Amino acid sequence: MDGIVTEVAVGVKRGSDELLSGSVLSSPNSNMSGMVVTANGNDNKKFKGEDKMDGAPSRVLHIRKLPGEVTETEVIALGLPFGKVTNILMLKGKNQAFLELATEEAAITMVNYYSAVTPHLRNQPIYIQYSNHKELKTDNTLNQRAQAVLQAVTAVQTANTPLSGTTVSESAVTPAQSPVLRIIIDNMYYPVTLDVLHQIFSKFGAVLKIITFTKNNQFQALLQYGDPVNAQQAKLALDGQNIYNACCTLRIDFSKLVNLNVKYNNDKSRDYTRPDLPSGDGQPALDPAIAAAFAKETSLLGLPVAAVPGALSPLAIPNAAAAAAAAAAGRVGMPGVSAGGNTVLLVSNLNEEMVTPQSLFTLFGVYGDVQRVKILYNKKDSALIQMADGNQSQLAMNHLNGQKMYGKIIRVTLSKHQTVQLPREGLDDQGLTKDFGNSPLHRFKKPGSKNFQNIFPPSATLHLSNIPPSVAEEDLRTLFANTGGTVKAFKFFQRDHKMALLQMATVEEAIQALIDLHNYNLGENHHLRVSFSKSTI
Repeated sequence: MDGIVTEVAVGVKRGSDELLSGSVLSSPNSNMSGMVVTANGNDNKKFKGEDKMDGAPSRVLHIRKLPGEVTETEVIALGLPFGKVTNILMLKGKNQAFLELATEEAAITMVNYYSAVTPHLRNQPIYIQYSNHKELKTDNTLNQRAQAVLQAVTAVQTANTPLSGTTVSESAVTPAQSPVLRIIIDNMYYPVTLDVLHQIFSKFGAVLKIITFTKNNQFQALLQYGDPVNAQQAKLALDGQNIYNACCTLRIDFSKLVNLNVKYNNDKSRDYTRPDLPSGDGQPALDPAIAAAFAKETSLLGLPVAAVPGALSPLAIPNAAAAAAAAAAGRVGMPGVSAGGNTVLLVSNLNEEMVTPQSLFTLFGVYGDVQRVKILYNKKDSALIQMADGNQSQLAMNHLNGQKMYGKIIRVTLSKHQTVQLPREGLDDQGLTKDFGNSPLHRFKKPGSKNFQNIFPPSATLHLSNIPPSVAEEDLRTLFANTGGTVKAFKFFQRDHKMALLQMATVEEAIQALIDLHNYNLGENHHLRVSFSKSTI
């Protein structure tokens, strides 16, 4: 299509079954009556059409007022939610198209749906009516690109054809043009229902279908819009956002699927275009063929990121919904995490000769913003650490329980305390309690900070950043060797010498180096930033 300016020749099947080659369907109410159409790029023919807005139902639909740059895929996507699309003819110069569906019933459902919900393509309203022609015949040699797109789309759509079985190049349907979004919800401490998703995503256009399921222990959803542009807008606006305050982070990608086949309307799946569907008594809603195709999708997201609380301001969900979700939280999410999430951790088996509130602040600060630390006066191998919220305490516990700090394996559990008490005014507790509430070193204070994407378990490889230009590899190797460990490898980032990876001999040595050197002043007003890396050198 792109770059093809000649109109395609087309034939229309009428009562006598004759092929009117080189003619094009038209409609009086589309200002096309008597128009001249170029067929094969050379011979002009006139053809008067007589489509009526309220004409008899037909499986051929006439679509008008299309934006100039619209693609075949976008027009086909309008019809896919309602059934198989069997043919398409684009009249690019006239901003019109004809779409043929497999059955009249599908076409009726589509016209009825779009009479209630005005269809939009690329933010422009378009108009759909029945054609008075019962079938669309196109000259396939001239309509090749449209046919290739149709073939690719239907190969993905057909229930028994897995994606790998398509003979047509899948590049004909790029994921970015799909009206279907693939949604993963990270950090799901409150339940997210199908209705909540519908409420959020409806802000960007008409949501036609939603399927929810759990895969790899993660809540996921496929959500279909009537228009790929709505999917694009929703992805841009919502990817990385939190549904509720400090949790339930949306990770959104385009799906390779261009249509969802919903069998049941229940709390797991919904087809908003088909209120007549059965509820299915809790049967799995995901069509096996879609599941197979879905499994083949290589996510652009890579490995699931441990999403972090407070990544961005929460989406505007009414408090009632949040309260209902919190009430139900006992039934989902992580066992043992109360709805609010306990913010205070009890850390035991510490090396009491070595440990300080500052060292605990630095290590636990990798996983959240530490507010207060109290080393227990009567039991100096134990400490209470208060995080900014329950998700952060959960992350810190998951990542640090069982790690070695100052030569001892530490135990991290949720404390029964709700807060860490500060000592009374004027009482000296030998510096065992420290308030870090206003610390400038909190990694997660800034909404949307890159730190949210870079939370990894303790590892021997450290990620260093904020390195001034004057500091060389040798300087950093020496600095880290002085923490008592062995530097095994070092590598500056190719494009950015402000960052580097440095590998210690063991995870314990890396933990020690991070505690000692995070925020270390390298001169020139550069304070070194250290975190764990998922990479190896």
